[in-house]
Amino acid sequence: MALVIFYEKPGCINNTRQKKMLVDAGHRVEARNLLEEAWDPAELMRYFAHIPVAQWFNRSAPQIKSGEVIPEQVAGEDAIRLMINSPLLIRRPLMRIGNQYKAGFDPMDIDRWIGLVDVIADEDLETCPRTSDAD
Repeated sequence: MALVIFYEKPGCINNTRQKKMLVDAGHRVEARNLLEEAWDPAELMRYFAHIPVAQWFNRSAPQIKSGEVIPEQVAGEDAIRLMINSPLLIRRPLMRIGNQYKAGFDPMDIDRWIGLVDVIADEDLETCPRTSDAD
């Protein structure tokens, strides 16, 4: 099974559920605080290289909810700069296994990547269930 470096927002309900799914599937999870990481632009970009810029963002971030940041109107380099300055904008979790990188938690995609056999939940594990601006 895989060792998953898992960047999360501590206290996030969905990140807790996601880590449990990984552990229940037999993986080891090394959780790290996404908000306290000293992100290098090139390193952060590795997580998003395979998806459109608008999907790089945490849709529950206060700056997005308020309309200050509109993901569909942000270019890649600007998105990375915004995320480094305000890590709440980063879609989570960020996961790394060796030199493979993923952003977000689509259970079917994760199952194809490393396996979640028989632990896939039939629930939304990306949209924050809380409605406060602290997410």
